[in-house]
Amino acid sequence: MTTQTLPGKADSSSFYRWFGRKFLQYVLVLLIALTINFGLPRLAPGDPLIYFMGQEVNTLTPEQRLRMNRELGLDASVLEQYGNFMAGAVTMKLGSSTKFGKPVTTVLRERLPWTFLLVVPALILSPIIGIICGAYAAWNRGRRRDLLLLTSMLAVNAMPGFWIGMILIAIFAVNLGWLPSYGAVPLTSANDFHYMVEVIRRMILPVATITIASVGTNFLLTRSSMLETLGQDYILMAEAKGVSKRGVIYRHALRNALLPVYTHITMSLGILVSGAVVVETVFSYPGIGRLLYESVVARDFPMMQGVFLLITVGVIAANMLADLTYPLVDPRARTRKPMEGTA
Repeated sequence: MTTQTLPGKADSSSFYRWFGRKFLQYVLVLLIALTINFGLPRLAPGDPLIYFMGQEVNTLTPEQRLRMNRELGLDASVLEQYGNFMAGAVTMKLGSSTKFGKPVTTVLRERLPWTFLLVVPALILSPIIGIICGAYAAWNRGRRRDLLLLTSMLAVNAMPGFWIGMILIAIFAVNLGWLPSYGAVPLTSANDFHYMVEVIRRMILPVATITIASVGTNFLLTRSSMLETLGQDYILMAEAKGVSKRGVIYRHALRNALLPVYTHITMSLGILVSGAVVVETVFSYPGIGRLLYESVVARDFPMMQGVFLLITVGVIAANMLADLTYPLVDPRARTRKPMEGTA
């Protein structure tokens, strides 16, 4: 993959061309993802109503089957269905959920805040822990502290999220009884202190699970980038000038080593929403991940399409954010011209 940098401010026409190409690329990716989302269930063999009703479809009379197809929009041609689906994706009119009996967008609005309550703290804690530990390990490369951190992070990175969650439940919910193991309290606008405490208590284990499951990647990226940066001449010059150990690590080396870590963090904005499926299922947490699981089990086709659309848009938006903000983090990207022939 060829890296393309943002043109300088002086060349505004190059900037607009760069931005236009990027925007068209992401629009094309979104169209392809939506087409796959639309096509996969319809390419599957068998009666499409099976995905909505399961084996109960065999009890329908021909009149009931015809009415169900009409209500679900399956009586139209594939092209008409595709056009209706794309129009619904643009206008956010995604139909009604067969499981919840509500519009898909309504259910998504109800569940999305719960996922944000888990993902946002994890997105803050995981990079902070991973960056600090990665920088410290790189500075102490080859020593016992580095080997201990590296071994621990590799072990954590190899653990599946559901297993981490089950271990935390067994320790803190079952054995110690400190925290609840599942569920959440309804979100309200109340400022009651005890209510807020209960919300936080039920967030701790899921947030800890997502953080632990993702901190290893941030650690390894930071450590690898730091090892490369610490070998640069300007780091040796800073040490020769008598800059303190902390100053060399955090003021000189880490600022340049964070560039690939920053890209990973911005892209994780969309990935963690889909990655919360397992964690929310383990803790019975009413977020988007749990909603996707319930929709698959209930064969709620409109809801599945709505959740997949939300995840797809989230991932694409996160990638676009990384592309647009990377030149703000790395000043060198603002001064270099895009390479001829790059996409």
